[in-house]
Amino acid sequence: MSPLMKKVEKAGREGITRKRNPAKIGADDFFDETDHLRLSFSKLIDCDQPNRTVLIPSASYGLANVAYNLPFNDGKIILAHEQFPSNVYPWLALQEKGMTVENVSAPDSQQRGDAWNNEILNAIDNKTRVVAIGHIHWSDGTLFQLKKIREKLDAVGGLLIIDGTQSVGALPFSIKNIQPDALICAGYKWLMGPYSIGLAYYGPAFDQGRPVEENWINRLDSNNFSALVNYQNDYREQALRYEVGEHSNFILVPMLKKAIDQINKWNPQNIQDYTKHLMSDAIEQMKEWGYLIEDEQSRASHLFGARLPKKVSPDMLKNVLKKHRVSISFRGDAIRISPHVYNDEMDVRKLLKAMKEPIFA
Repeated sequence: MSPLMKKVEKAGREGITRKRNPAKIGADDFFDETDHLRLSFSKLIDCDQPNRTVLIPSASYGLANVAYNLPFNDGKIILAHEQFPSNVYPWLALQEKGMTVENVSAPDSQQRGDAWNNEILNAIDNKTRVVAIGHIHWSDGTLFQLKKIREKLDAVGGLLIIDGTQSVGALPFSIKNIQPDALICAGYKWLMGPYSIGLAYYGPAFDQGRPVEENWINRLDSNNFSALVNYQNDYREQALRYEVGEHSNFILVPMLKKAIDQINKWNPQNIQDYTKHLMSDAIEQMKEWGYLIEDEQSRASHLFGARLPKKVSPDMLKNVLKKHRVSISFRGDAIRISPHVYNDEMDVRKLLKAMKEPIFA
């Protein structure tokens, strides 16, 4: 998870302080702050319909709304092999309804990224109902060619469901360009927000769906507090029916908004450019030592994997990294390196020193 910026932490403290005197929290406050957050996130993902963006407590919650409202009872769901579990379990559960799940593995190829994308594209056929995938793979940063996948799905009438948790905020993403049917993002990673809050975009395919949670605040005219007991069958417009209950969180909402406002100022493309420049020489050095890293055009710059040389065991490298106080994740058969704007050249030198040690031990 990302560190909290000082301004984000301050927003959280101010939110806690507000609860001392709830009499100062008015009815409009239950809606205005979430609306402002929607606008900030919509700007980040290049979406001109803010009411297609909702607050969720987790990626799994956002994906559950999708799986619960698929307009299919049979057919095939395609996943990239070894995705994060939150984008796997909702689809596995649909096997009970007669749908099938196909995991597409990465080929053992030098041009691994391109070959993997080709395998996914070739797997899409007339039986395909859903491709559920990330913009990048969570363990090694492999870029998935979402626009090509979208075009292939259009030809067979399938839906594109994207888990953007590992990329949105650090890698440019455009709803207008990709046209996903849903985009789900936890907030604690590249959105640089707190835990237990995230955001989801739901396209027109889900406009008439039923949320996994029935709560009062997502009903039509819920802002009229004096009429809440006039129970309403209709939901709020577009995607707003899918928001989590108590989404007017007076602590987490201002924190996440402050974080996304800063990311919009930085611009995700600038984050990609900075991390690319920061790591380019180090990546070439690691390759010379025998670490396997995807070619630049097939991976992200803010998150990428390095597969270990045969002489370097994961346990050996873990001990060295701990000794040098370098924080890296181990995911499958790769280590995951995740630079950001808070890293500098000194951090890279420490990383290289740790990665070199087991090679020449």
